[in-house]
Amino acid sequence: MVNAVSLTPLIIGNFFRVERPILQAPIGSFATVALAAAVSNAGGLGSLALTWTDLSTAVSRVKTLKAATPSPFFVNFALAFEPRALEPVLNAGAPAVTFSWGLPGKLVNLVHSFGAAVGVQVGTLAGATSALDDGCDFLICQGIEAGGHVQSSIPLRELLHVVVAEARGIPVIAAGGLADGADIAEIMRLGANGAMLGTRFVASTESYAHPSYKSLLVQSSGRDTVLTSCFNGEWPLAPQRVLRNRTLNEWERTGCAPPGKRPREDEVTVRQADGKPILRYDDTPPNAGMVGDVLSCCLYSGAGVEKIRSIKPAQALVDELCRDAAAILEGSD
Repeated sequence: MVNAVSLTPLIIGNFFRVERPILQAPIGSFATVALAAAVSNAGGLGSLALTWTDLSTAVSRVKTLKAATPSPFFVNFALAFEPRALEPVLNAGAPAVTFSWGLPGKLVNLVHSFGAAVGVQVGTLAGATSALDDGCDFLICQGIEAGGHVQSSIPLRELLHVVVAEARGIPVIAAGGLADGADIAEIMRLGANGAMLGTRFVASTESYAHPSYKSLLVQSSGRDTVLTSCFNGEWPLAPQRVLRNRTLNEWERTGCAPPGKRPREDEVTVRQADGKPILRYDDTPPNAGMVGDVLSCCLYSGAGVEKIRSIKPAQALVDELCRDAAAILEGSD
């Protein structure tokens, strides 16, 4: 007999309550205000990625999102870079901040001084222990199956078990390759308090991903993903899980040549809407404003991509994920 578990609300300390424990990962430029608002309005927890966003734009996006939803959301900063917009967006009313690729240290006190909650993404047990020592309010346990820049080297199910035990009641959010209700039910049975999905929300109506990229996600399988350092851009020490494409295949045929010796590395593959060129090995994924050979770009994807077979509005996705997970959990006793 499997112990009964239910899809219960996610409670983050004394800060806020999320009725449906589904979190939209901070998927870079794809995380539009419309996407984050739709997820939060559906009872989940939407997010904005603000690491590389200029101060005025970051503040404007937070204010616009607050006006679009009465529900909580979070903003994310990768601490491999200076979180320049952190204090301005807190002052604008961001209710929660998550940090990845580093430990927040004294930044926890800064966030708390604004009455906001702090979450920290971890990829190891040691990282979880340090994040808890820093005083975080929840943990994001990322497994190696995750798409995008992957902080972990450990399978999610293996890591989740030890992180939940270490957390001692602090909420733990599972992340990495999760794509459907069955995945969510499984990680809830393993002790997670919520599920964070990235690739599933890239393939949503509100996502700013390029249509050709969304279509490819719907057609792909987990075998099409690979963890690589091919697309380094301005973040050379962060491996990425991506869909295999022509750029990656050509690079591997050279024996994974280092920068300066990679095939066609000075070639412009696409241009942004403003005309800015994107070179072949840049880690910028294709957004809706790009023109050019978009499928030769960095195509972030989690290992659970084969479970994604349609592009839907975020509201419908949250509804479907919760309905399917609840049905499985309610039938487990």
